[in-house]
Amino acid sequence: MPHDGQDTPRAPIVIDALLPTTGAAVAAVDELVAAAVKTLRAAVVRDGRVSGTALQKHQHGAHALAWLATYHVALQRMQRWAEALDAEGRFGEMEQLIHQIAFGEYLAQIVGGIPMSQGEIARLPAIGLDESAQRDVLTPQTRTLLQSGNNDAARGRLVELMRENHGRATMGATGLDDELEMIREQFRRFADDRIVPHAHGWHMRDELIPMEIITEMAELGVFGLTIPEEFGGLGMSKASMCVVSEELSRGYIGVGSLGTRSEIAAELILCGGTDEQKARWLPGLASGETLPTAVFTEPNTGSDLGSLRTRAVRDGDDYRVTGAKTWITHAARADVMTLLVRTDPGSDDYKGLSMFLAEKTRGTDAAPFPDDGISGGEIEVLGYRGMKEYELGFDGFHVDGANLLGGQEGQGFKQLMQTFESARIQTAARAVGVAQNAMELGMSYAESRKQFGGPLIGFPRVAGKLAMMAAEIMVARQLTYFSAFEKDAERRCDLEAGMAKLLGARVAWSAADNALQIHGGNGFALEYDISRVLCDARILNIFEGAAEIQAQVIARRLLA
Repeated sequence: MPHDGQDTPRAPIVIDALLPTTGAAVAAVDELVAAAVKTLRAAVVRDGRVSGTALQKHQHGAHALAWLATYHVALQRMQRWAEALDAEGRFGEMEQLIHQIAFGEYLAQIVGGIPMSQGEIARLPAIGLDESAQRDVLTPQTRTLLQSGNNDAARGRLVELMRENHGRATMGATGLDDELEMIREQFRRFADDRIVPHAHGWHMRDELIPMEIITEMAELGVFGLTIPEEFGGLGMSKASMCVVSEELSRGYIGVGSLGTRSEIAAELILCGGTDEQKARWLPGLASGETLPTAVFTEPNTGSDLGSLRTRAVRDGDDYRVTGAKTWITHAARADVMTLLVRTDPGSDDYKGLSMFLAEKTRGTDAAPFPDDGISGGEIEVLGYRGMKEYELGFDGFHVDGANLLGGQEGQGFKQLMQTFESARIQTAARAVGVAQNAMELGMSYAESRKQFGGPLIGFPRVAGKLAMMAAEIMVARQLTYFSAFEKDAERRCDLEAGMAKLLGARVAWSAADNALQIHGGNGFALEYDISRVLCDARILNIFEGAAEIQAQVIARRLLA
């Protein structure tokens, strides 16, 4: 820009008194969220309860509240992360820049509008907040962060540091303890050695992940990670599950998701199974000898599980299942299905549902579903291909009566609900891994690709994309870890898990989209890995609770 020839003094890249400034900003957002909840409650609560009709009418405002509250908790966790690192003397320049960029950007979005999707912006007036509430959040500290937190200089310097530290797992200290970082390093090496070289080929050929990889994962303890030692597992924390899922998904989301099948099945059995069912099924799940699949969704129900129609009727001491299921992941290879069906034909809601541990024969390419009473066809998909998706048809399929989970009918939905926290935490971790992969691919390409006499990474908008990826990935990571720590402490965390999944999925898609943009036309070519990562990232906003359903659940919890 033209100037009078005098050098203008440049403000420090890292904001002075950063942690007190961001701490004060968190306090300002605390008050804003409290005002938002109070305002929306007045619109949707009737006789002390949230009215479903009123909530539907105010859905945009309710979902805006969900996103605002998610940002609020995310900034709280970033502040705790920064303060902990600072106390340990590990809050270095990279971490400081990530922290202030995240605060600068997220505060700007809180004031100006949070992207719920590409064409939907959550703004404060939608919640019913007037200009005075918006002004109240603009304290001197938030103004400082808005003006100086996320600027060209900060983003440029962060990318310089990222280039110096390229190859580090996280682009900044995670704040995890040494044991969890050792686990991360072990699985990062495994992913780099055994998954990354082959992932794109598996995707392009639409192949199942080879059994030898599954065997190696079993030997590393992936499938029994959180199963108690008495049942053959490692008895480790949900936080360790997050680290493992993140690193495996960084290699390939299909591999990272293999553990999800066992996680869901084991959680169901641990929470709702009989002693006999635990003794029978958990050791096989932990060792990887038994591969499970989750069979919940039906063609016309989607997230409305209370409307399931697949039925199980008594046949002596056993059951016969008839109906249709869809979007069943890894179904052909599975040995057991966690199968949600209706056992009370007179019901039309959640109360008539039961869960079964339905045994099946592991299929082959020639005969994917060899058992009587079950048939299936593959659903061809854009991404998330390593396990394959199937439609299943049941026609009098036999299920042993001893495999009714918990030995009691009508408990299926309640049993499934108990797994949602872990499933969503694990999905958030997968999202962080996919986002990390996208960032690393984008950065590698930006460093190697030369345009107009220099590498792409030298252009501010390219560097800015990478800096924002690093900042948002750390935000999503800290929110995910927090959810896992809450779960490990046996505290209710469905709200936090839902927030982590909601934000993580958006961060993964944003990172993949921006990394492909850095690749330019080459990113649109199937031969480049980023084309696969973009397809894989897209599913994260849909499964384990679509973003809209997730926001609805979060809002209802906040308003209750």
